[in-house]
Amino acid sequence: MIWLGIDTANSPLSVAIVKDGELLIEESSMMKVNHSLRAMPAVEEVCRKTSISPSEIDAIAVSEGPGSYTGVRIGVTIAKTLAWTLGKPLYGVSSLKSLAMNGQLYNGLLCPLFDARRSNVYSAIYRMAGEELVSVMEDQHCALAELLEQLKEMKEPILFIGEDVKLHEQSIREQLGEQAKFASFAVNVPRASSVISLAMRAEQADSVHSFTPQYRRITEAEANLVKKEPTNE
Repeated sequence: MIWLGIDTANSPLSVAIVKDGELLIEESSMMKVNHSLRAMPAVEEVCRKTSISPSEIDAIAVSEGPGSYTGVRIGVTIAKTLAWTLGKPLYGVSSLKSLAMNGQLYNGLLCPLFDARRSNVYSAIYRMAGEELVSVMEDQHCALAELLEQLKEMKEPILFIGEDVKLHEQSIREQLGEQAKFASFAVNVPRASSVISLAMRAEQADSVHSFTPQYRRITEAEANLVKKEPTNE
């Protein structure tokens, strides 16, 4: 079975192809380039390098968010278009969970983190249970201070993963001290192969027609609209 994986949820861009459980190719970039210009060419490039035509792909896995609104939307749009055009099943995977996979050898709590601006973050808590990555705290958008309070109460070592962690490292150290551990730069980059790995364990595919990004918060435009709406009070 041939899988195509796409992760454009944040600044990194990662595309991979897995065939019969073997990673054939994975190309990831930390360059802050426009995903709308680079994502589809990256998919075409991995197909060309592996001599796999799009019609040979059996399933498509994509990071569904949370993350950058634009990044998530681009990846999901490409994945849905390919799935619909090729008639292939589509699997959405949490971008936070796929990032947490980078720390699967760590014996403790895993905290993938994306910056959400204004002292807010997208985050979740996972831990390994045997060979499975299980959720301790669901994906959420919250204030960093709120997240750190929750983590402090867990009284366990916590590995923070993600390129955006460095933006908040000082605050994390001040609040959690030795409880906080930090992943090296080598494992902070999201990997499309992890998106595929998690999708392979899913019980069923998503509906291509109804599949939507999981932003985990409303957009600023939506928030402003809510403020303008009159109340019934």
